[in-house]
Amino acid sequence: MDVNEYLGLFLDESQEHIQSVNTQLLKLEQTGSQEAIQEIFRSAHTLKGMSATMGYESVANLTHEMESALDLVRAGKKESNQLLLDTMFSAMEQIEEMIANIETGGRGANVDVAATVSAFQSFIGSSPKAAPTVEANVFTADLYTDSVITQAKETGFEAFQLHVKLSDAVVLKAARAYMVFDRLQELGEVVRTLPETEAIEQEQFDLSFDVLFVSQETADVIEHAVSQVSEVEHVLVTVYTSASSEPEVAVSAETVAVAEAKPKVEADEPKEQAVAQAKTIRVNLERIDRLMNLFEEFIIDRGRLERLADEVGQPELNETVEKIKRGTNELQSLVLTLRMMPIEQVFNRFPRMVRSVAKDIHKKVQLEITGAETELDRTVIDEIGDPLVHLIRNAIDHGIELPEVRVAAGKPEQGSLALRAYHGGNRVFIEIEDDGAGIHVDKVRSKALERGVITPEEATAMTDNEVAMLIFAPGFSTADVVTDLSGRGVGLDVVKNKIESLGGVVTLETVVGQGTKFQVSLPLTLSIISAMLVQAGEETYAIPLSSILETTLLDEADILTAHRERVFDFRGQLVPLVYLKEMFAIETETKTQFPVVVVRKGNKLVGVVVNDLIGQQEIVMKPLGTYLEGIPAISGATILGDGRVALIVDSNDLF
Repeated sequence: MDVNEYLGLFLDESQEHIQSVNTQLLKLEQTGSQEAIQEIFRSAHTLKGMSATMGYESVANLTHEMESALDLVRAGKKESNQLLLDTMFSAMEQIEEMIANIETGGRGANVDVAATVSAFQSFIGSSPKAAPTVEANVFTADLYTDSVITQAKETGFEAFQLHVKLSDAVVLKAARAYMVFDRLQELGEVVRTLPETEAIEQEQFDLSFDVLFVSQETADVIEHAVSQVSEVEHVLVTVYTSASSEPEVAVSAETVAVAEAKPKVEADEPKEQAVAQAKTIRVNLERIDRLMNLFEEFIIDRGRLERLADEVGQPELNETVEKIKRGTNELQSLVLTLRMMPIEQVFNRFPRMVRSVAKDIHKKVQLEITGAETELDRTVIDEIGDPLVHLIRNAIDHGIELPEVRVAAGKPEQGSLALRAYHGGNRVFIEIEDDGAGIHVDKVRSKALERGVITPEEATAMTDNEVAMLIFAPGFSTADVVTDLSGRGVGLDVVKNKIESLGGVVTLETVVGQGTKFQVSLPLTLSIISAMLVQAGEETYAIPLSSILETTLLDEADILTAHRERVFDFRGQLVPLVYLKEMFAIETETKTQFPVVVVRKGNKLVGVVVNDLIGQQEIVMKPLGTYLEGIPAISGATILGDGRVALIVDSNDLF
């Protein structure tokens, strides 16, 4: 049996269980919840079994020690303490490193866990385990079975019946049974199984199976060998006799995992769970990418077909095209959602990290997460984690003060760190805000002048926030002492470069003594969007519909001036005007009345002045590539139905 084919499933499931343990450990530390202990035990138990099945003994051994310690707490034999929690957090960090090593082709043996294992064993001590009661099925005697057993006994073998019970949380039952048979083949010969071998290979059994086995080894040796297979919960070894007599118990079973992690459920619940699982499948991301690319081409051709149908003007053709449009709109919505994932997958790793960093530098920090359900394209989710880690670590280290400093400043000793995500137009905004000391702008300005980053004239003209943004310059830091975390500038140039490579923008606002807020703006990277096509001179532009509030006509006489900027009165609010022709240096005819597209970003509005409105259309977003990247207010391009290329306006840059 080649377990490598299950590697992808193993990695995915491992990440889910690691995240579950991290979340529940934090809950256990804060509330002492018994439910959290049960969930941690279940995930650790499953992770141990999966790792053993795949042959990653280092992961299996560490999770086994963790599971054994948790079992004592579950049974009420020992109480959870801070030392155990710290050891568990340390173990999960090591397991994450092991899984990362496995993902790159290793075996997960790259981490020294001796100290962690020793800490678990010290906690466990010599607490006895209770032997569970297990009922075995009885093999019916037949001529073949009696003949084999008789011949075996004549050559010094003994016949045993094994009843093997797997854990409720078992993953890949057939693989687990295969490992049991593999261990048994090293000690003797398997005569029969209940159910039959074919049924076990196809996982057509519940959680237990029986084996009729002949061996020259003792019952103790056999029981020990099988119990070492992870996810084996109970093992009962009996000396085999005929079905008409009572089997003699040779040894009482001892469990590797002594209890289920979940309470018993109703008899019909597993069926309902099986149905629910059958409705979910894992799809390779490359297949979704191929589907997206094919559909993008289809959308372009659909636009061309609509244009041709309008030119022909035949009712039947127009009706057919309209039906195609309705069907593809629904299909489009489905295709787009396939790549979208909640940003929760990134946010979930931060609570443990915040706890660890804050504890290392003797600070108290409360992390508040909102908007974790905000969806973002999978490619962005995979890349945005590391930049956010940099920002959060620096916020804790140099943003939030030590408890005694906060108390002296009239603040609560526990600092507040907020992590927020929300949609805004066709972008996602992520904010990291702390209530710490803020960035000392004068110190940043002084350092920048000292290093020649800016000139004295520039330093005088720059606003405080513009000066604060200098911390994103390569290698720039105001830290007096270099530490593993220090410097609002250490690594922030990498953060800025990574976010910009994703088509995003990072900004900050800071007030000395009150705190700092970083805002990361990222495109949804939805390949297909609804847009308003507009014209400026001979050029066609697309403005994403999601950022448009409405369109209106404006007379030349309605334009006002405020703070040397052109504005107009929009429902009692003065809204600034941006002329596309001026922004992109396009020659256009002069008009006394022109269309204005009102776009918004949060509570802010801007009026975009264009020559003509062409209409709404579904467009396929294409990146400009490295040759044209960095063009202000342009986020990409699209191919229109007539084959022409239209640039897509990034409305967020207009503000």
